Amino acid sequence: MSSNTILVVDDSRVSRMLIRAIITHKDPQAEIIEASNGEEALEKVKSAQVTMATLDLNMPGMDGLVLASKLLEQFPNAKIGLLTANIQEAVRQKADALGIGFISKPITEEKIINFIEG
Repeated sequence: MSSNTILVVDDSRVSRMLIRAIITHKDPQAEIIEASNGEEALEKVKSAQVTMATLDLNMPGMDGLVLASKLLEQFPNAKIGLLTANIQEAVRQKADALGIGFISKPITEEKIINFIEG
């Protein structure tokens, strides 16, 4: 497919494993960087060139919206999807302002593939 470097950030190990499995099945060449929170994610991507990211909205410490804004400073062309089960209008407006998309939970193969290909 391509030389994507995809960041997967979720405090749920099961969610990260599921997303990794879906991406690997679709794009075996993709480099996947996993992190359990925003601080860990920023540390792990210091020497990477992230092209895409899935970020959980609700995590301990930094939430997905704050992390998205920091990632976009470093990777302005990265495609970012915010994973959440609770899409409130205020969250949607903040995400729209950042230019990031939504992936509604529960996570499915179809939703992740649509995000990657979309």
